[in-house]
Parts: sequence; structure tokens; C-alpha cells
Amino acid sequence: MRVTTTSDPSRERWNRRWAGEERVHASTAPSRFLVGEVADLRPGTALDLGCGAGRNAVWLAEQGWHVTAVDFSEVGLRMARSLAAERRVEVEWIEADAVAWTPPARAYDLVCVFYLQLPALERRPALARAAAAVRPGGTLLVVGHDLLNLTEGWGGPTQPDVLFTPDDVVAEIGDLRIEKAHRVRRTVDEPGASHEAIDALVRATRLP
Repeated sequence: MRVTTTSDPSRERWNRRWAGEERVHASTAPSRFLVGEVADLRPGTALDLGCGAGRNAVWLAEQGWHVTAVDFSEVGLRMARSLAAERRVEVEWIEADAVAWTPPARAYDLVCVFYLQLPALERRPALARAAAAVRPGGTLLVVGHDLLNLTEGWGGPTQPDVLFTPDDVVAEIGDLRIEKAHRVRRTVDEPGASHEAIDALVRATRLP
């Protein structure tokens, strides 16, 4: 399924990036934060917003979730479909811009937003729509590069306007009940060295 939006230079930038990753075999392992945070959840319907090459969406499908995954990069989605076929799982893939696409309200048991690094004016409505898609009793999980990573962490974007803090996310997801909102550290292995990146993690639920 494809939802057409206006041309966006960042779409082409991500197409080029994923094309490079495709040539050198992008990681297919799920985020350790996803694995840890959904361990106590019963599989149901899930939305992966900004799914990239599909590693988290495919892993969720392997765990028994019925997954809808959205991204605006046609190259990333091509990689995602290939990974799903290789792992023999079904995922509904939607080509759409997370800034413009509106998910159905209160439709998902789990909504994941991982490393969707947007300027605040775009991030706020995108997160608000993601939160609105969580059904009663469902969970919203947001993980991304924290603002502190710019000065104390490793890797990630170098533009402060696309970084955020746990408090930013809490303020932007409406009336969900906050279960976790803190900074987490993630090991980044480079040839001959390891570094620590600093991420923001927020987990919230909609009351039944």
C-alpha cells in the first residue's frame, strides 16, 4: 500500500542511505529496547511508525504480533519486504510519510516509534497521532537519540533540532499514563573500540 505525499528531500536522502546499507547488509537484529519492553506484553496488533528496513516489525511478527509498518523510503521498504519473506512472516507495509500519515484511532495494542528524528514542529503532531492510535489497555513505546547524546554520547544526528528528551516526549503524547521516561545508554561497537550512545526512552499506556 502506498500513500502519496509531497516530495521531500529527506525521503531521497533516506533512499540513498538505505541503498548503501543494502549493499553492505544492514543489521536485521531488533532493538534491544524493543525486545526488553515487549517481553511482558501479550501479542496483538502493532504499529511500527518509521520502520526503516523492517528489523523491528519483522521481529514483532515473529513473536506473533499482527504488524502494520510505515515508512516513506521505498528502498527501506524493499529491504523490509525481503527480510519478511526470508523470515516467512506477514507484515502490512505502508509507504507513507509519518509526518503526514494518520493511523486509525485507538486501533493498536502496541505502537512503536523508534529513532524517528524530526524537528519539533513535525515531531509533535506525529507523536500525538501515534499516541491516539493506542487502544485502551495498549502501549506506546518511543525511543530515539537524546539531546544529551550530542555532547556526551556517540553517533547519531548532529542537528540539535531533531534530538529530544524524555520530557519532550511526555509533553507530546497527550493523556497516556507514563510508565517509564528516562535516558538509556546503548553500546555502539566500532572497529577496535566501543562507545556509549544516549537515547531517550518513553513507555506509556492508555487506561482501559
